[in-house]
Amino acid sequence: MKKNKFKTAVIKHLVFYLAMMFLGPLFAQVNFTEFYGKVVDKNSNKPLEAVSLSITNKNIGTVTNSEGDFVLKIPNEYLNAQLSINLLGYNPYVIELSNLPKTDAVIELVQVVTQLSEVSISAYKDAKLLVEKVFKNKIKNVEDRTINMTAFYRETIKRRNRNVSLTEAVVNILKQPYDVPVRDAISLNKARKSTDYKRLDTLSMKLQGGPFSAIYMDIMKYPDFIFDENFSNYKFTFNEPSTINDKKVYVVRFEPINNALNIIYKGKLFIDVETLALVSADYALDLRNKRRTKNLLVRKKPRDIIVYPIVAEYKVNYKLNGDKWYYGYSNLFLKFKVNKKRSLFNKVYTLSSEMAVTDWEVANSENRFKMRDRLRPTVIIADAISGFSDPEFWGQYNLIEPEKSIETAIEKIQKSIERERERQDKTK
Repeated sequence: MKKNKFKTAVIKHLVFYLAMMFLGPLFAQVNFTEFYGKVVDKNSNKPLEAVSLSITNKNIGTVTNSEGDFVLKIPNEYLNAQLSINLLGYNPYVIELSNLPKTDAVIELVQVVTQLSEVSISAYKDAKLLVEKVFKNKIKNVEDRTINMTAFYRETIKRRNRNVSLTEAVVNILKQPYDVPVRDAISLNKARKSTDYKRLDTLSMKLQGGPFSAIYMDIMKYPDFIFDENFSNYKFTFNEPSTINDKKVYVVRFEPINNALNIIYKGKLFIDVETLALVSADYALDLRNKRRTKNLLVRKKPRDIIVYPIVAEYKVNYKLNGDKWYYGYSNLFLKFKVNKKRSLFNKVYTLSSEMAVTDWEVANSENRFKMRDRLRPTVIIADAISGFSDPEFWGQYNLIEPEKSIETAIEKIQKSIERERERQDKTK
């Protein structure tokens, strides 16, 4: 009986990817209603991943998982509000919460074919000039104040197809103005981690991840992580336009002109037609040159190990608040092949991580966290295995529904840890 209750609680309350949280005061009495459902393509019925669901004019929302599923907790005082559903390339969908089924809701989105007017097309015939203007005039579109953000972070490490490490954390971000060179700071609010050290030797090798890897994907804040000052090392071309949140966007593809750079990226920038604000970006590392990329993106490793990255993909989204855009979401996917001297077999690891901003306010002297509370960029979030056995660990926070392939991952990891402990006890 206890086992069944635990499994049900894990499936219902734990999870795997991203989420928006409510403000603490709203949940002093935990007075909310839960909604469960799926978002699909209307024509193909294909589940849609990373769809944004948010309450209109409120910092309450979530995103769908890779199977299109979502779970959303709404304070009862907002049950008469509207729910807005948005995804790049699809028409936005708005529904009254009072008309949304609480369980097994199915939301269908329709793809949109975007055509820009001749004026919009002729305004920027040179894609590079458009990108230069986006970054040169960015202060008109992005927040120019220091912002105190709350974000939810989740990270998964697999060895081949087996989950070996699961990490979740609520973090506070001190987001510095976009026109100053000061880097953002992060402090840890609450976290838990479960790791099978038998399958992942984290003591000898650390894969690059953590909340700082997510925040540094903010291209508008850290353009020098990808581009040079004059964008001279990249070629920019127009792709077919698209839409996001019912706004038309230019789609600009970038790729390196030559192989002069040690680290080469290529991808797409999605730029709002009216304001020329960057609203989203998808990009990846070019990893074809193994000589240049070996041991790249690895924080720490032994001398007898060589690590070759196979895949390194990144995504960042921005949210509009009033007339200003701010960093809202990012994810990365890294895949490594590990070669060890005198070993016949290679090991393949993957790291997936996502972070979503769930709330923010203008920072002042009272709500800025202190220097001693700030995390180092090289931080490894400490273990807190017991958190995964507590279905109420996150309490009021909105979480993304677990993917079916992930639902039992936590149980498997914990069972493996328990078996290892039993063997050690017997040996002793």
